[in-house]
Amino acid sequence: MTALRMIYLAMAIWGAVHPMYWFITWFTQNEWSLMAMVDAWHANAATSGLVWDLTIAALALTLFVLVETWQRRRFSGLLAIPATFCIGVSCGLPLYLFLRTRPD
Repeated sequence: MTALRMIYLAMAIWGAVHPMYWFITWFTQNEWSLMAMVDAWHANAATSGLVWDLTIAALALTLFVLVETWQRRRFSGLLAIPATFCIGVSCGLPLYLFLRTRPD
């Protein structure tokens, strides 16, 4: 495995673990309320802007993954889509780059 692939993999793991720590911490303090989390995302203009920024980035990444998968016929890249929407762009993007740079 190349050094660049190892960096992508490390970033995907970090992008899964680090945000999840904060999400779980928040959920345990707020009785696991998903609606309270959504309300917190829109607590002010700064958080709303960040949510929209990440939503647009997630949609762009999803479109890119779908087009690349269609062209390259490397279906493992599709794993990045649920990683993006279930964990976040911080996991989905480096995971896709890791999978995309796999040697044939």
